[in-house]
Amino acid sequence: MASRRRAREYALQVLFVMDLVERPPKDAQNDLWSILMDGDGVDELRAPESVEVEFSTRLVEGVNATRPQLDTIIEGASTNWRLARMPVVDRNILRLATYELSECDDIPANVSVNEAIELAKRFGGSDTRAFVNGIVDRVGRQLGRLEGRRGKRRRST
Repeated sequence: MASRRRAREYALQVLFVMDLVERPPKDAQNDLWSILMDGDGVDELRAPESVEVEFSTRLVEGVNATRPQLDTIIEGASTNWRLARMPVVDRNILRLATYELSECDDIPANVSVNEAIELAKRFGGSDTRAFVNGIVDRVGRQLGRLEGRRGKRRRST
């Protein structure tokens, strides 16, 4: 698995904990790193590589620093869904993807969208993938990072 994908998974886990128990980013990250490094109760997981820790930290700190703005963008792109009503996993996948789309010009927009969908498949419920895809696509278009991704219509002659 690619390092950045694993880093996003780590970031999502930290954001999830922060959202549930209101832990500061550093404390939540340190908890995750100690579990992964010690291997306590975690089967078949390897310790994170330094590049994964670095990228995950960048994402967590960025989401945390811009969370009010991210939440406003997400709520503006979601139809009939307040952020507080969204499942915690979905909400944090959306925050992560929205942060990448709004603040990380070095990450191609299509990568951010695809990675959000992969996180949704791995960590979300049965409807998470479609829900996340729809909102992240809308966010990307609103931010000018994605052009309309719908297929071209055929012209009738």
